[in-house]
Amino acid sequence: MHRLLLLVASLVVLGSAQASEVFVTKDAQGQPIYTDRPDSLPAQKVHVATKSTDPVAVQQQYAEAMKSYSAADKAKVDAAKKSADSQQAKELSAADKAKRCQESRAQYQNMMNARRLYEPGSSPDERRYLDSNEIDAARANAKKVMDEFCAGQ
Repeated sequence: MHRLLLLVASLVVLGSAQASEVFVTKDAQGQPIYTDRPDSLPAQKVHVATKSTDPVAVQQQYAEAMKSYSAADKAKVDAAKKSADSQQAKELSAADKAKRCQESRAQYQNMMNARRLYEPGSSPDERRYLDSNEIDAARANAKKVMDEFCAGQ
């Protein structure tokens, strides 16, 4: 934003500058001093080329600069939001994984302790009981799910 203000200010100064004489002198330390009214002689005349500034071109440059700054700000905000979302997802993921591990462990224990397992039917009162091969497959699947969710815990 500072660069933009500097650009606009310099264009305004250049646009409003009138053709006049410019002199350069040296101070006591030998530093050059540019002025239109020299305090001391000898002063060397400097030729400065000036041209008029097109206000439409300045406005277009300003609009383009503002668009680029807006895009950069939007990208910065999006990156910050994505980083915050990622951090929150990691935290939720860890909590969710612990919860799923606990639930799958409880499900596995229930299947191992149950004598008979069933699948719900189309109505709440309807059930289909599993045979021994289906029970073994359901218990193996429950073990697999539990191992998957509880890996590393």
